[in-house]
This record gives sequence, C-alpha cells and structure tokens, in this order.
Amino acid sequence: MQRHPVTPPTLADVAERAGVSRQTVSNAVNNPELLREDTLRRVQEAIAELGYLPNRAARNLRTRSSHLIGLPIKPAEEGTANAAMDRFVHSLVDSSRAVGYHVLLFSGQRTGYAADELPAYDDLLRSTAVDAFVVTDTYLGNPQAAWLNERRAPFVAFGRPWNDPDARHPWVDVDGAAGGDLATTHLIERGHHRIAWIGWRKDSLLGEDRRAGWSRAMRSRDIPTTGLASRVEDTVASGREASAVLLDEAQPTAFVCASDTLAMGVLHTLYERGLKPGQDVAVTGFDDSLVAQTVPPGLTSVRLPLEQVAIEVVHALEGLLGAPPVVGAGVLLEPTLVVRGSS
Repeated sequence: MQRHPVTPPTLADVAERAGVSRQTVSNAVNNPELLREDTLRRVQEAIAELGYLPNRAARNLRTRSSHLIGLPIKPAEEGTANAAMDRFVHSLVDSSRAVGYHVLLFSGQRTGYAADELPAYDDLLRSTAVDAFVVTDTYLGNPQAAWLNERRAPFVAFGRPWNDPDARHPWVDVDGAAGGDLATTHLIERGHHRIAWIGWRKDSLLGEDRRAGWSRAMRSRDIPTTGLASRVEDTVASGREASAVLLDEAQPTAFVCASDTLAMGVLHTLYERGLKPGQDVAVTGFDDSLVAQTVPPGLTSVRLPLEQVAIEVVHALEGLLGAPPVVGAGVLLEPTLVVRGSS
C-alpha cells in the first residue's frame, strides 16, 4: 500500500479547531498578552492537540528577529589540557534559552593553522540569521570587535578589550590577577618562598594579567622573583621543558602556572625526577579543567565562574537587543581557588 506524507497542521487548522480567527491564533503565538485568558487557553489547547508548530522563518521575517545568538567555536588544540570553554558554551546555551534565545555555533574558514572568522560573521550579518554575537577572542590585535563595531552589529565580549581602553561595547571577564594572587598567596601560606611562575608570551595580555597576581603577591611580602619566571607557549611540552630548566637553575619549591595545560607539563617533570607533587614540590594551575579534577593527586587550580559569566553575557545581550538598546558597563568577576593534593 502506498503511503502518503502527512500534511502538518496549519494556522488555519488551529483556528478552525479553536473556533477563532487566524489573527487570533497569530496573536496567541506572537502576542499572547493581547488575548483574554479563556481565548488564549482555547487556542493553546488546539495547538497542543494538533501538534501545530509555528513557522519560525515567517515569524522572523515579520519581526526582523531570529532570536539566535552567534557564537564562534574553535577546535581543541593539540598538546593542551584545557576545555574550559565547554563549560561556558553549555552555560550560555542554558542562560540564553531561559530568556527566549538560542545559540548558533559557527566556525571560520581555515587557512593553514589559523581560522578566518570574519567571512562567517559577514554571512550571518547579511542573512540576518542572528540578532547578536558573543565574541570570545579579545587578544591584542584581534579584528573581530573592531569589524563588528564598524558595522554596528550588536555583540558582547567574553574578555576585556585589551587593545582598546576606550571601547564602548559591553564585556564580561574574570580577574586573572586576582586568580594569580590567590594561587600564590595559598602557596606562601603553606610555607613556600621559592615560587616560580610559568606563563605565556608577553604579547598575551590575558597571561600577563594572571602573571601580575603572582608578582603582586610575592612583592607585597618582599619575596624576590628574579630568575623565577618563564614565558612559553601554552602546551604540556612547554610546561615540561620550562619547569625542568627552572628546577635546575632556580630550585623553586612551588610553581604557579597560567593554565592547567602548563601545570600538567610541570607534573610530568616532577614524575620523571621522582618528585611527589604536593609533598616535594607544589603545583597550581589555572582554569580548573576536567584534567585538574582527575589527574593524581588532584591539581590545585584557579576556577573561573563561567556559569556566572554566561549569565552576565546574556544580561548584557538583553540590554543591547532591548527597545531602546542599553549598552551595559564592563563586568569583572572574581575567581576562586580549588585546593587539591598538588599543593
């Protein structure tokens, strides 16, 4: 027997079932506050009985709003241990859904090892596929924020506008210096004074922010830092090599690292030398990744309040997309320190 496709219910079908006009059904979907409670309930019951799904594309054309937020994503980098952005993305999806928005993930066009995201931004803007963007790369020289500003495209940044102190777009960030200070102070209180820092290259302002906390905690107690700092790439191998050199040349009793990835490299070096983390040499990381929670003996790490970051980002987006639009001030959140066996 030949099967025929079932025609999905239409707005007219709902109107007939509920005994109302098509405009009343449209109001029930788009402007329910215009209807009396009994009428709205009758239409909603008809929608549920028929399984009617409003035509989102048609509604978007009428309202010029997609209720979608664009978020660029990048693949995990080889040789690293950090997946903190996964927590942020999940929290952003939840927080957006709570206020009637959904998150559209997109990626850039890869050229060699880099990804050019600007064409993807341009496509989404031209097609009005999203109402706004969340920008997660705010490192020195990144063109995304300036490009979006030139086109007056609404966006909120996760990260401070490091290279533009006069920026007027809303942003949310975590105080990296406070995190570095927390980790270093914790080690000092445990009796350490030869505390080494392993961080990123000097052009990483995020890394320099975290390093400032280490430096501040040490100098405020007149503890010398000369010869105790190293700047490297953010890979496990780099952390391994840097810690080996520091152990040979400076003999630190503890390490503060700008990331859990670098801290993992330090742990490798300690194991190779027969040293026990947390007993012979203390180690702290940054970002409180899943690796920090599972690697023995447990890695002490600075935890970013990514769930709260997502809530603040969505709050700022609501302001930008409101009528009239409201551009909120930057929000700087405080991290916490999760203490485990490595320190």
